[in-house]
Amino acid sequence: MIDFNQRSSEKEIMDDLACDGPVLDQTLKELKSINKLLGGNHVTTDGLDKITAKFPQASYTIADIGCGGGDMIRVMGDWAIKKNLNLHFIGVDANPNTIEFAKERLADLNNVEFLVKNVFEAGFLGTKVDIITCTLFTHHFTDSELQMLLKSLLDQAKLGIVINDLHRHSVAYYSITLLTRFFSKSDMVKNDGPLSVLRAFSRADWKELLKHSQIKSYAIKWFWAFRWQVIVWNS
Repeated sequence: MIDFNQRSSEKEIMDDLACDGPVLDQTLKELKSINKLLGGNHVTTDGLDKITAKFPQASYTIADIGCGGGDMIRVMGDWAIKKNLNLHFIGVDANPNTIEFAKERLADLNNVEFLVKNVFEAGFLGTKVDIITCTLFTHHFTDSELQMLLKSLLDQAKLGIVINDLHRHSVAYYSITLLTRFFSKSDMVKNDGPLSVLRAFSRADWKELLKHSQIKSYAIKWFWAFRWQVIVWNS
């Protein structure tokens, strides 16, 4: 019997920073398709709409933490073109193999730089940026790790943070289990997809995390399909 009341602490295969090769490539390609299919990318760009509307500027620097294969940087770049905004991106990931994959996929863009960094190193970005985004990233950490991370991110974001992550829910769990079982060619996706839901959040979880991170200015909104948008304002 699965307990959906508590976050799972089981590690995903993707948490292994030595992960590389065809398995990683297939996984990142499938994750891109799943996010597009389920409409999860809109959660991040909607958050950017809100922050840029509140703080209008000619240009913004956005650090995408846990950037993976660079899919969200591509999505945000396309969004910026439609909005006529000038963006500079910093893609950050702890896995150097993933960063190399992202560099290849975004080789046509001249407004992106990449950092291989441990996000728990103090001031890991080396400078403050306007906005920090995290998509399907925060569920990889324990509550205590997240509290430290949120404080660190807020110290490095001038305007705010946009978090896009999963809602821990039985419907989400069984749906992704079936979807990956029948359509995925990646053992990593079949394992990590359902597990990521079990490691994800309820609204109450986010409220407690933000409270213990001493963050008071924030907004939490639910999106289909089973996503949370958390915006933290640095103002």
